[in-house]
Amino acid sequence: METIHNLAKHNKPTEVKMAARHEAAEEAVDGPYYLEKVFIPEDSEDDYQYNEVTVDDELSVTEGEEDLETAVKAALDQTDASPLRVSSAKHPVPKIPEVVDDFLRNYLVNMGMKRTLNCFQTEWFEMKHKGLIKNQTELIPDAYVHNQLLDNELKIVQKERDNYKQAAFEAGETIIKLQRERDFHRMQHKRVVQEKNRLIEDVKKLKKHYASYEPALRQLNDKYQTAVRQKMLVSLERDRAFSQVQNLDGSLRSSQTQTALKPAKSPQERAKTQRSPEKGAHLPCDDARKHPKDSEFPSSTRLNPYLPQIKALFSPNTKSANLSLSNSFKAHTMAVSFLALHPRKMIVASSSDDQLWRLWAIPKGEMIMTGEGHTDWLSSCSFHPSGDFLGTTSGDATVKVWDFAQSRCVLSLEGHLHATWACSFHSCGDFVASCSMDNTAKVWDLNSERCRCTLRGHVDSVNSVSFLPFSNILLTCSADKTLSLWDARAGLCSQTFYGHKHSCNYAAFNITGDTIASCDSFGVVKLWDVRNVSAMVSMDTGPHPSNQVAFSPTGRVLAVASNDGSVKTVEVASLHVSSLTAHDDAVQSVTFDHKGEYLVSAGSDGAIHIWS
Repeated sequence: METIHNLAKHNKPTEVKMAARHEAAEEAVDGPYYLEKVFIPEDSEDDYQYNEVTVDDELSVTEGEEDLETAVKAALDQTDASPLRVSSAKHPVPKIPEVVDDFLRNYLVNMGMKRTLNCFQTEWFEMKHKGLIKNQTELIPDAYVHNQLLDNELKIVQKERDNYKQAAFEAGETIIKLQRERDFHRMQHKRVVQEKNRLIEDVKKLKKHYASYEPALRQLNDKYQTAVRQKMLVSLERDRAFSQVQNLDGSLRSSQTQTALKPAKSPQERAKTQRSPEKGAHLPCDDARKHPKDSEFPSSTRLNPYLPQIKALFSPNTKSANLSLSNSFKAHTMAVSFLALHPRKMIVASSSDDQLWRLWAIPKGEMIMTGEGHTDWLSSCSFHPSGDFLGTTSGDATVKVWDFAQSRCVLSLEGHLHATWACSFHSCGDFVASCSMDNTAKVWDLNSERCRCTLRGHVDSVNSVSFLPFSNILLTCSADKTLSLWDARAGLCSQTFYGHKHSCNYAAFNITGDTIASCDSFGVVKLWDVRNVSAMVSMDTGPHPSNQVAFSPTGRVLAVASNDGSVKTVEVASLHVSSLTAHDDAVQSVTFDHKGEYLVSAGSDGAIHIWS
């Protein structure tokens, strides 16, 4: 029978048979039977020799009696009849879970449901023969395996629980940290909002306060302008009256003297004497008393005698882009503050922070003379129209005049309260103007060696001063962002130029005197029309400050000394700007030679560069 054959086939050697027999006996008493299906490979690991179990006649059962119980009894009888052999090695029988169909069969046998068992087996084998049942066997796990599975699942769940606890703990700490940061930032935001609101209120108050001052400022400005005009008119009337008094006094004294010594003159001669002008008509502003050695200002109707020569220099090919560095030399140990060109010779004077001034021959750069005498840094220098003298200004608040023939200082002018910034000689050679940090400019008489006039009007440091050639007009620029034109004879301001938004560092005339160039501390350069008192052009060469400007002799090129270490050249007609770079530090001063062939620059690096 098939069942008996499977049972015999699944048995192992004698020890396995004995174990199977004991288990069958125990199960007959304690529980139901179950079938185990074991596959034994041919290449077994142990050396045991398996014996083939043959179907004996004794185990044969008649066909009518073929059932599970009969086959089991026959197998048990055969096992009891066979001799027992004990193996030296104990091989434990593994506990294998039951297959589903075997479990059902054992259950039906145990319950004595034979007809149901027969029906189940008939239908089972029929379906298996037809292939309706899958070959995959399903096992029924026992309690131990089930417990192991549950234990493993429990460990996995506990591990996940611990991970979730740790994650929850970390998340809680993160939340607390974020809440603290949120509270901190919220508090900072509230503080910033409060400061913002307070600043807004302060700005509103300041705007309101400033708005309340605007009418008063306009009113004060109108009053100031009116007062200045009245002062000018009064000064002119005073000068005119004083001149008339002096004329009358002089006429009276001369008539009395002539009456005492000579016979009386004819009426024609008396009228001629009264019509003769008095030389001292323009009196100094600082001292109404006339000094015997006071010089007289020349007439303002004189023309510049060098204009024809300068116009002859005009060439259509003159361009700033042709300039290139031709010579360079170390002039001073400290910064060079200013350069001045000799009125006729190719000589340049330099002033420096090392309290020295020097004369240099250009373009070779040979030193001719050195002078020292100031007790502080030198701010500028200027040649006398004759070329035999040099004027210097310094941080010691003095203006000194040096004689080249005597190689010494021949005149020291004191009167400024603070450092003097610049000086300029009148074309007649009898006057020198100076400007200072004390907000004033002064006109000095070189013959009487005293101040003839103090120009008051700027409200901040006066940074540059220069005479218009062959004229009595004086140009000043100031840190109060304005430029002013003055009548040097009367000491009155005739025009003021407004337009700069920052401190004005330097201002200069072109050779014809109809255009002024100025620069400020933010690099803005402006060209002004003197006749219309208005700005013609404004150029931004910043953001670095511009320290000085200089026109070429033709007036077509403007050189700008920039604080970024470059010399900027501007073509006045096209406003094309180009840069010349060679200095290692800020450029303080620039000047052209008489023909415009050379451009000389000096800077804070103590060097002088010559461009040709």
